[in-house]
Amino acid sequence: MAAENNYTPMVQQYLAVKKQHKNELLFFRLGDFYEMFFEDALTASRELNITLTKRAGSGDNIPMCGVPYHSVEGYIAKLVQKGYRIAICEQMEDPRFAKGIVERKVIKIITPGTALNEQLLQDKHNRYLVLLLEDEDELCMAVADVSTGECQWFLATGHDKLADVFEQLYRLQPAELVVTSSLTEAEQLAEWLRAKLPECTLTKYAETDAEVNYFAQHFPTACAAPLVQHTVELLLRYLHGTVMADLSHINQLNEIVRDSFMQLDATAIRNLELVRSMADGSKRGTLLAVLDFTKTSMGARRLRSWIESPLLDIARIHERQEAIAELTASAALRDAVAEQLKAVADLERIVSRVEVGNANARDLVALRSSLSVLPALKDVLQGCQSKALQRLNSEIREHQELAVRLQQAIVDEPPFSVREGGMIRQGYNAELDELQLIAADNKTWMQNFELKIKEETGIKTMKVGFNKVFGYYIEVSKGQAGSVPDYFVRKQTLVNAERFIVPELKDYENKILGAKEKIQSLEYYLFDELRTLIRSQITEIHAS
Repeated sequence: MAAENNYTPMVQQYLAVKKQHKNELLFFRLGDFYEMFFEDALTASRELNITLTKRAGSGDNIPMCGVPYHSVEGYIAKLVQKGYRIAICEQMEDPRFAKGIVERKVIKIITPGTALNEQLLQDKHNRYLVLLLEDEDELCMAVADVSTGECQWFLATGHDKLADVFEQLYRLQPAELVVTSSLTEAEQLAEWLRAKLPECTLTKYAETDAEVNYFAQHFPTACAAPLVQHTVELLLRYLHGTVMADLSHINQLNEIVRDSFMQLDATAIRNLELVRSMADGSKRGTLLAVLDFTKTSMGARRLRSWIESPLLDIARIHERQEAIAELTASAALRDAVAEQLKAVADLERIVSRVEVGNANARDLVALRSSLSVLPALKDVLQGCQSKALQRLNSEIREHQELAVRLQQAIVDEPPFSVREGGMIRQGYNAELDELQLIAADNKTWMQNFELKIKEETGIKTMKVGFNKVFGYYIEVSKGQAGSVPDYFVRKQTLVNAERFIVPELKDYENKILGAKEKIQSLEYYLFDELRTLIRSQITEIHAS
């Protein structure tokens, strides 16, 4: 490799960022592509089966490959499934207005345990990240699912502590296990993972000091033993260092209490085929397949958790049985509940995407639809007698103000992209409506202008048109080009025609193109305003 100062400024910028992310594949945004260079390009080209090219620079041919930004999620999913970590380096300013090289910085790191990519998340499965920390004869495990906001801890002691952790790991089936250098039985753990959880990525994490006390920030009222608090703190540091978002949806910390449910080891879970078939690892033929008639993804994940962790607490068992008995006894009640739940989307993952800035307008429509059925669901549960159903009814908050706001703001079928407009409903914002009127009047204005200019010049065959490259123009055939007035300014020469611009058309071009750009900018601002509003209510939505 040539000396860094011999490379172009852009390549030097890439190398400077890469120095900070040696353990990640660096997706470096250049216009409409994410590019990779040097060793990262060789790796990505091989793993994704995409073309490897070369970028000339300082006598070296730099290995290079890239993927379109609008379809990057699929490529990232493939790499993450293979255990790679991805650093997303984004353009932080519009290249059109940049003075010198465009400012870029890493905005998130995607790992197997922190991925929020919809192509990686399974609706009926959690995607857990686990961090292990050891202190003498204690081994603490902190668990989080960034996609749902769940956070738990488990403390194992004594000489069987590693075996106890193995049981929990097999039950949770994490996507990523993070360990620190202080773990004394790291080799035994790695060997067990290869044999029992080969799809789980093992990550080594160097503990560093942090200015923020994340434990207190996320769980201000929680009390825990020093090792538990330290382990959860490290987990939260890891999450903040990768996801790079506020993560306020992670706001409840629960202990995995062994005495509250039956301890099923890896052998029992596997041989009983509770949730995975021994034949092919699928759900088919398992106890879960027999029982799972859930109407929501959240319910499916909860049912799977119940099957893997049968209750031992008699009071809780009776409470659950009472609720099931009431639903079993009344087909009308059961059908009414099921009918309402059909319209409930995966709220846990929607609010998580809102929190980390990945949500789009379609997510807000799904959130709106889900919130809209809550009053009817409460009405159905109002007359229930069992304690569990009564408690559920009392915990449901209707969020009607938010549902109404989203109904007023977002169109019924918004586009996927949040940057190109078309997602805000007419009547929600007066300024946006005015800009939309200007843009909508474009065709009529062009027709009227064409008639006017034909009358002024007497050239009846001229046309007024537009293309993305040259903008607006007046097109006149070669034979009549000499008859145009002096104020016509030549813009483009074609084989059989000449194209011109006049001051009035140029002024309109500035106006209409400015309006379209303002529409996109204003729509995104209004959308981001809605996301901020939802973020402020995430705790209450989770509680529902």
